[in-house]
Amino acid sequence: MQNMHELLGRVSLDELSTFVAVVEAHSFADAAKTVGRDPTIVSRRVRQLEEHLGVRLLSRTTRRVSLTEVGALYYQRVRALLDELDSASQEASDFAASPRGLLRVSLPNTFGRRWIAPLLPVFIAAHPDIQIDARFADRYVDVVAEGFDVAVRLGVLRDSSLVARQIASFHNRLYAAPSYIVAYGAPQVPEELADHACLGFLSHANWPDWVLTQGGQRRTVRPTGPLIADNAETLLQAAIAGSGIILTPDWLAGPAVRDGALVRVLPGWQGSEEGGIYAVMPPGRLVPTKTRVFVDEITRAIRAGWAK
Repeated sequence: MQNMHELLGRVSLDELSTFVAVVEAHSFADAAKTVGRDPTIVSRRVRQLEEHLGVRLLSRTTRRVSLTEVGALYYQRVRALLDELDSASQEASDFAASPRGLLRVSLPNTFGRRWIAPLLPVFIAAHPDIQIDARFADRYVDVVAEGFDVAVRLGVLRDSSLVARQIASFHNRLYAAPSYIVAYGAPQVPEELADHACLGFLSHANWPDWVLTQGGQRRTVRPTGPLIADNAETLLQAAIAGSGIILTPDWLAGPAVRDGALVRVLPGWQGSEEGGIYAVMPPGRLVPTKTRVFVDEITRAIRAGWAK
């Protein structure tokens, strides 16, 4: 089979698309209707293509058109080529199109409320032709089955079939209020956490343990304290109030740290759980303009917030 670049120098796209139409219609007459040309023109284009290639692609009978062996191989390559060209054209058109329509977004509860919700009024003001349907839930959402255009996910991605874009990365770190440190002191090594009031998040992967790392070192401690909960914001508020030490993501603690309401504890150590913040979209070559614009803008805003 000839090199595709050499082929495109000898044959026209009209010949290729006409050949594919005949194959898929199993008839010159039906293919003529598909391409909007006279059957004699369709027949001539296929004959010219065969002459250019020097092979017979189709077997013709009075009732049916079928592929020869080489024709079947050639059809597969040409079909893929035309699909690629069609996708490229659609992508170029979509890129230039004004973003519009309904955008269904799935967001994790706490992260979504703290980082995405404040961005939505600004986004819809800038893009009045986009309507957002935002759903907040701490569960795994099937983006395709549930009809979402994009979902924001935290941690490690497990579904490789989805289109994913990393927005940022995060770490779990130890924090406490300055008032707690004044009253009880700060632990100097992970083992000293056993002597402190710790606030436990039930959804940590290693719970009831905290697994901490520093470089190549790894320590496992069993925290105890006055409060455990399955809601990270509840624990954050307790930590700010001076109730104990919390192991929580930096994206959650960051604003309180900047305000001086929390400080790092054991600053050389961090939780073993870390990962990314991702925008995931249904599989496919094309990402609609409305989705791309949304992901671009929340990515810029979140990264800017991270840098503060």
